[in-house]
Amino acid sequence: MEKNILPIKKAVFIFFVFACGYFISALLRAITATLSPLLTTEFSLTAGNLGLLAGGYFLGFASMQIPLGYLLDRHGPKKVVSSFLLIAIIGTISFALAKSFSGLLISRVLIGVGVSACLMGPLTGYRIWFADEYQQRANAWMLMVLSMGFVFSTLPVQILLPVIGWRWIFGLIAILILVIIFLTLLFIPKWENEVKNHEEKSGSLSDVWNNKFFRSTIPLGLFNYGGMVAVQTLWAGPWMVRVAGYNPLESATGLFWINVTMLFAFFIFGYILPKISKLGFKTIKLIKIGLPISYLSLIIIIVSGENAGAIHFTIYLLTSIVLTLTQPAVALSFPTSLAGKSLTSFNLLIFIGTFIMQWGIGLIIDFCIYLGKEEVQSFKISFTVYLIICIFSYLYFILNNKNEK
Repeated sequence: MEKNILPIKKAVFIFFVFACGYFISALLRAITATLSPLLTTEFSLTAGNLGLLAGGYFLGFASMQIPLGYLLDRHGPKKVVSSFLLIAIIGTISFALAKSFSGLLISRVLIGVGVSACLMGPLTGYRIWFADEYQQRANAWMLMVLSMGFVFSTLPVQILLPVIGWRWIFGLIAILILVIIFLTLLFIPKWENEVKNHEEKSGSLSDVWNNKFFRSTIPLGLFNYGGMVAVQTLWAGPWMVRVAGYNPLESATGLFWINVTMLFAFFIFGYILPKISKLGFKTIKLIKIGLPISYLSLIIIIVSGENAGAIHFTIYLLTSIVLTLTQPAVALSFPTSLAGKSLTSFNLLIFIGTFIMQWGIGLIIDFCIYLGKEEVQSFKISFTVYLIICIFSYLYFILNNKNEK
């Protein structure tokens, strides 16, 4: 499929429409961190239950990534994103009406399925509609939108809770999703692959998974990237409450400022990336240099224990920002005809990894408490296991790209 670079004004408006959808996706992804104290009390959730509930979103999300790649390459973002968002409306309304943990979990999985195209759809479109040198910027600025959704999932949600309650918050989100569907249908361009009736061969999924560079990123996507998302969208909140002694409002405020910081960080990162690349700092080099710094910041969190709060998690996430370079790097290593399949394949890794890490961290905490460990010590042990897995993933990536600069 050939590139079809859009004029700047049209590209900006398309970015805005896609950003609205991804904002809602991010809000729904991270809202469990803010609601965790309330849901834990109302539904008598254990740490494992909480991790599974938050991870249910990622389970639903991940389950759709492979079919989503085929659908996006064939039908394009307009049809796919709008269709999937209808499922998100169903999941959001059912979450608002849930009366049990199982009801919450099923709804959460449906939400994950419904918003699974909200990033991959735009990135597939950008691969065709935006010039190659702006792919990393577009990715970084979509992640800025992600942080904006995370910001609104914290303090604003905490402020709304006593006013309308968590169930009505989900009702309002369902209405917003409906508006975004109409915007998508009205303003996103048609997909040229449909018009051409697949005159050109699009490539197969095996072309993606057999690619040497893609395979070197598999552990990074599963454990490093997935773990970073798990910490940001869930475990930073419980750490601040159950380890550092924050109350729910203080935790929500801490998460708010973490995500505000990340919002600006992604904006600046996206702006400077093309300039950094021109200076010779390519993706692999930035990952090799940057990730060890993030491991050091995670060690500081573990050692600090009760003294590790919002500022520590902010530093950890800031130093992990180089991980976000892996997704556009994967996309650029394939032809445009494989844009959907390559992006969704890597996204599958991220979201399976997030599910594993969200649930796994909770299970390790519960297991340590079962063995008689103190809660603070249980959290520290769990995060140490996560750190060790991340280091091995990094070494695997380095060994497979040792000749790359």
